Amino acid sequence: MKKRALITGITGQDGSYLAEFLLEQGYEVIGMIRRSSTVNFERIKHIQDRITLAPGDLMDEVSLIGLLREYRPTEVYNLAAQSFVQTSFSQPVFTGEVTGLGVTRLLDAIRIVDPEIRFYQASSSEMFGKVVEVPQRETTPFYPRSPYGVAKVYGHWITVNYRESYNLFACSGILFNHESPRRGLEFVTRKITHGVAQIKLGLANELRLGNLEAQRDWGYARDYVKAMWLMLQQDQPDDYVIATGQTHSVRRFCEIAFGHVGLDYRDYVVQDERFYRPAEVDLLVGDASKAREKLGWQPETSFEELVQMMVEADLKLLKQEHRL
Repeated sequence: MKKRALITGITGQDGSYLAEFLLEQGYEVIGMIRRSSTVNFERIKHIQDRITLAPGDLMDEVSLIGLLREYRPTEVYNLAAQSFVQTSFSQPVFTGEVTGLGVTRLLDAIRIVDPEIRFYQASSSEMFGKVVEVPQRETTPFYPRSPYGVAKVYGHWITVNYRESYNLFACSGILFNHESPRRGLEFVTRKITHGVAQIKLGLANELRLGNLEAQRDWGYARDYVKAMWLMLQQDQPDDYVIATGQTHSVRRFCEIAFGHVGLDYRDYVVQDERFYRPAEVDLLVGDASKAREKLGWQPETSFEELVQMMVEADLKLLKQEHRL
């Protein structure tokens, strides 16, 4: 019998890579989409004829129960969220509803329909926030610094709670920043690579950014979705930090991205107060040794390769858009 997976957030960066990966593993893939006026299928259009898209909403438990009853998935990957940290400050209640309570509705739907379903929750390094130790591992206490981080902590603990209360096979992957050419333009990494491509092609002459000293542990999204799948193939459910273990500053990201097209970032980057967060997270770096030992997972793409790949993709995209 074919394994069947339900992915929430399938139109996002991680959802699209996970869908590709699961199709390669021979899965039948169901993608949950909201009935909204502006669903963007750009990231999945190349595989759209191989997946089933079905309406559902993390704000509405009845729709989730219906979805699980109709499609009977063996695995559920919850990647849907209001996932932009900056937005969470201006929409804190909405972020809590989707990113926090949405997880509870989905877990509850699984408990009601089929407790045998294996569940993956997308937790986030933003839960560590104002870090109390470096590097951060599964046992590091959480200290979130944004409504998004706070909502993710709720989602994380409710997953643990359902695992322990109802014996569900429920795992959380605490993923550190992971990027790709499919990253949304509102994220700093993609904002940089897209900006570099615009400047290189003569479509812009400056790039405005916030805190250049913020440091992150950046990996490649395609490498990270494999870890999600591996968690659900184990004998016992558990939580894992997924990270590269290396940290780089936003400044270094700029240096590599501009350098790749033969430019000096100092000539183009303007620091702008508007892009600073009300509460900044300064240093996130993960220790993924548990994932290495138990899942046999490790990142395959270097930081430099990732940045260059993103710049190349944005150059190609802009050349097509502007027929250059």
